[in-house]
Amino acid sequence: MTESDADQRDQQEATSANETAYWSQNIRLLCVLMTIWFLVSFSAGILFRDFLDQFAIGGYPLGFWFAQQGSIYVFILLIVFYSIRMKRIERQHDLDD
Repeated sequence: MTESDADQRDQQEATSANETAYWSQNIRLLCVLMTIWFLVSFSAGILFRDFLDQFAIGGYPLGFWFAQQGSIYVFILLIVFYSIRMKRIERQHDLDD
């Protein structure tokens, strides 16, 4: 085994560890954001609707507002947050364009 073979193997192991760390952060971020989206859309729009209907936004009951508008706004904010955070993660792992 030559020294270049050992260097190449070390580089592959480092790349593999870097990719594993990248995907681990990516999947963790996705799970957190999907959980937030589920809680906002399902919980606020369906489970807690009766409680939220005590309050109003623009004349509409808050439970109705979350079911019709709020979950969409939260989803858009989560997409923007995901994009910003993924750029940071890609830079951290030297995978950015």
